[in-house]
Amino acid sequence: MSPVYKRPRNPEARFHFTVLTPTYNRAHTLERVFKSLLEQSYQSFEWVVVDDGSTDDTAELIARWQGEAPFPIIYHWQTNQHKKAAFNLGVQLAQGDLIVVLDSDDALLPNSLYEMIRVWWGLPDDERASFAGVTGLCQYPEGSVVGDLFPHDRLDATTLDIYFKYRVRGEKFGCLARDVLLQFPFPQYSGFVPESLVWRAIARAGYKQRCVNKVFRVYYPGQDSLSMQGKQSSQHAFGLWLLAQDTLAKCMPWFRDDPRSFFLFAARYGRFRLHLWHQRRQPPTNLKPLGWGARLLVLLMAPVGGALFLRDLWRARQAPRTPTDNLQQ
Repeated sequence: MSPVYKRPRNPEARFHFTVLTPTYNRAHTLERVFKSLLEQSYQSFEWVVVDDGSTDDTAELIARWQGEAPFPIIYHWQTNQHKKAAFNLGVQLAQGDLIVVLDSDDALLPNSLYEMIRVWWGLPDDERASFAGVTGLCQYPEGSVVGDLFPHDRLDATTLDIYFKYRVRGEKFGCLARDVLLQFPFPQYSGFVPESLVWRAIARAGYKQRCVNKVFRVYYPGQDSLSMQGKQSSQHAFGLWLLAQDTLAKCMPWFRDDPRSFFLFAARYGRFRLHLWHQRRQPPTNLKPLGWGARLLVLLMAPVGGALFLRDLWRARQAPRTPTDNLQQ
């Protein structure tokens, strides 16, 4: 039997995939997503679009496509809460066994879903429960690969091992089992929250990824110019501090694999903690405290963190004044 026709891991799943797209005022880019789904060679999927309070014509666009598409399109509008809330709701609405989170301005290559399901069902039956999903590569629109390749064409590892042990950097993309994602929702903080917090929690629970050097996604970078970096550092300070705190409080067992990264995270901890102080925002009190080793790293890197904070303030002041952009998606 061809591996792509095996039954889903979750017997209640109606599709092998749910393509989940959180969106906010992206009617001008959603067609790129839609066209890439029409071109998929593997069609056992639904498209779930969670609209986080758009005020453009997203709803009308999706309604038209619902009458044209050969696959089901589920559309849900909610008041503006940020991408993480849309993500959590989309996982709950999904009826697919595997979830592909595709941003509202990106695209899949035509064989992406086929390749993902082929890799997923290539896992040994008695080991599949220990895997969270399949992870591959992204490419820029002109065709160059984003970031590093994996050290082997097939690598089974946790997200934390991929980052710290193998030191693979750059945007990666794939699918994740819905039953795993339901166990690890985004934390409900206001503002930007890095996706890495969820992926790392999944890794610490012992779930691995089957990593392959195959391109699945065409990545269209957003606005990230030097003039915007100070503003983004300030706007995203809470989420970036959360990531640094998570790294130092919960990931120290990986310190010996990549000490340099932990020193950098210690500098970011101080940098973004100063941003929170500047914004008069208090960090949560229910987080795991730093151990003595992490505290020492933060102390050693405090001068660097302070210098980076001052640089952020200078860049923010030098940036041209523009209407506030919603950078959540």
